[in-house]
Amino acid sequence: MILVTGATGHFGNATINFLLEKGVRADEILALVRTPQSGEDFKAKGVGVVMGDYDNYASLVSAFKGVDKLLFISGSDLTKRLTQHENVINAAKEAGVKHLVYTSFQRKDETESSPLWMVAQSHIQTEKWIKESGIDYTILKNNLYLDFLPGFIGEKVLETGVIYAPAENGKVGAVLRSEMAEAAASILATTNHEGKEYNFTNNEALSYQEIAETISAVTGKTINYISPTAEDYGNTLAKYGVPAEVIGIFSSFAVAQAKGELDGESTDLEKLLGRKPLSIKDFLTNLYSPKI
Repeated sequence: MILVTGATGHFGNATINFLLEKGVRADEILALVRTPQSGEDFKAKGVGVVMGDYDNYASLVSAFKGVDKLLFISGSDLTKRLTQHENVINAAKEAGVKHLVYTSFQRKDETESSPLWMVAQSHIQTEKWIKESGIDYTILKNNLYLDFLPGFIGEKVLETGVIYAPAENGKVGAVLRSEMAEAAASILATTNHEGKEYNFTNNEALSYQEIAETISAVTGKTINYISPTAEDYGNTLAKYGVPAEVIGIFSSFAVAQAKGELDGESTDLEKLLGRKPLSIKDFLTNLYSPKI
């Protein structure tokens, strides 16, 4: 039996759909949801539905009973994530889960000096707990979702003609979330992944200068890239009313990119997908090509 946590989220829902496409029987899949209503779509597909909440340890133990493979999608609440993750791992151990697949993130700097420490700390600790649990595991080290790249580029980039981010000459190997989910489904549907760590990053990483040049070529409009200091970046966004927490997230990832934290390139996804993942250039071409 395969159980997918966070089943109503983009990653979890996509993974379940890919499992079905790969021939896994619906009655061999369980979707973990928090409310009965959110499980209706899964039931319509024949997928089993179990109730559970990362904050409720007992509910997790009950939901995980009889599960062989568990896709553990990391929690989104950074303030509660460590406690929630500890609940999931301990519940999986108590319930007798045989194989745990965890969605972590790609990084190089594992110290408090990392611009992504607020994100990194809980992932690093979670990986440590998983490896100490005695459960067979697979770690997925996800790069930035390619789906989020337009937000960093700027929604009005074609109007302003500027990409403004403190990423300097750093590169990012962003990948489509759906392709990460498809690869996760492949791992869940096949064998011999125990004890492995996969880098879910693109075959080629690009800088914002290269991204600006690509958009320029696609649209015929000149797009310039400006890399301000993180302080100037924050002040500029604040003047436009961007919330402080949003500025913090965007700035952290941009500075991390400047420091080479997101420039990983790997063929792990290509091997799991059986094809090359969508390149950043092709993604940008599809996104910014003039619509006829």
